[in-house]
Amino acid sequence: MEYRNAKRIKNGLIDCEINHPNYGWIPFTCDPNDTGAAFDVSDLHARMSAGPATLPYTPPTQAELDAAKAGEVRAERDNRLARDVDSIAGNALRWAALTAGQQQALAAYRQALLDVPQQSGFPYNVTWPAKPE
Repeated sequence: MEYRNAKRIKNGLIDCEINHPNYGWIPFTCDPNDTGAAFDVSDLHARMSAGPATLPYTPPTQAELDAAKAGEVRAERDNRLARDVDSIAGNALRWAALTAGQQQALAAYRQALLDVPQQSGFPYNVTWPAKPE
């Protein structure tokens, strides 16, 4: 199996691209314990491990970890916006069916969700606003 761009990742695995006979170059995570592939993964892993072109494992920096966590929190925030607010506020009939107080509460909830990244503990200590009834 032909490979390129091999880079060690955690737990002894190696990320790379393999030249698939039908699909060309595709991403692949090489696990020497994988027995479900159509080729000998343990042999490929051994060749990559011995090859000087395989980049060593570099643990993520704190900045990378922070960015990943912030992305997860923003994704949760976006899901809450889509599920709890935008499905109502974006539908004129549903919005019109709300009282002025309900509309105001929903608008305040939406703003509180948008403000989550400005919280002092973001992204590791987030206080989610309560959804109005």
